Amino acid sequence: MAKILITDHIHPDGIKLLEQLDGVEAVDAKFGLPREKLIQEIREYDVLIVRSATKVTKEVIDAGDKLKIVARAGVGLDNIDVNAANARGIKVLNAPEAPSAAVAELVLGMMLSWARKIPEAHASMKMGKWEKSKFMGIELRGKTLGIVGTGQIGRMVGHRARAFGMSLLLYDVVQNVEFANQTGAKYVDLDTLLRSSDFVTMHVPLTPQTKGMIGRREFGLMKPSAVLINTSRGEVVDEDALVEALQQGRIAGACLDVYRKEPLPSDSPLLKLDNVVLTPHIGASTEEAQREAAIIIAEKIKRELANL
Repeated sequence: MAKILITDHIHPDGIKLLEQLDGVEAVDAKFGLPREKLIQEIREYDVLIVRSATKVTKEVIDAGDKLKIVARAGVGLDNIDVNAANARGIKVLNAPEAPSAAVAELVLGMMLSWARKIPEAHASMKMGKWEKSKFMGIELRGKTLGIVGTGQIGRMVGHRARAFGMSLLLYDVVQNVEFANQTGAKYVDLDTLLRSSDFVTMHVPLTPQTKGMIGRREFGLMKPSAVLINTSRGEVVDEDALVEALQQGRIAGACLDVYRKEPLPSDSPLLKLDNVVLTPHIGASTEEAQREAAIIIAEKIKRELANL
């Protein structure tokens, strides 16, 4: 009989499904465990479920004498030491498909917020002002969106952007010809995409190859009127180079949901810039996405437990 430990909040429907699984003795939710306490607790469990807050380090994995599955009810695996888990023969699961629509909609929301100066106009109205002439914006219609990474989220962004009348340029090491044909998009090399796009949106996982893939050289290729959007992982973009590009007007703006360090430090220069739209890593923060992530990870755990 398996015991399951959940250390970050997941949707109750996922917990309910886990509790109903055959072969499950207990499902314990113990949120916000300090590292030392987690190392003590994990010794008794067969399955560990986390989101982004819990760091599943080698030390945690090595302490899990009974551990067979580590699961993240979300997209990335950067808070899990996958190599340490693999060395122990521990299965690592995640639910990358769950928040795709939520993240795609956030990207469009960010583009519209920047293009129509919605955050600034809202703040102005809240102060009792009526500054209509101050908030002249631009339209998405007719602009070119460069999508870096055409996995599920990147493709969803593309389909939605086409509905706004945008043209698409694509970059990925693996090309999805069907998606390109459906949207009239064109795969190009990264330099061409950066030179030609009005908006550039990042949808790649954090790997040694993608870390810092957008830096000073890349910002130098972009249009002075271009806007960078990052809802993937903070370290995909060189944050110092981004701040420099924004301060010097090498690009017009940025929309960010992820950062090199999270929470974003209160002294971050990004907070002092007027040409950015910032959100606190809310890409997957919809009721629908969280429920789907919990259900998907419960179903995957069910299949794995059946094979043990």
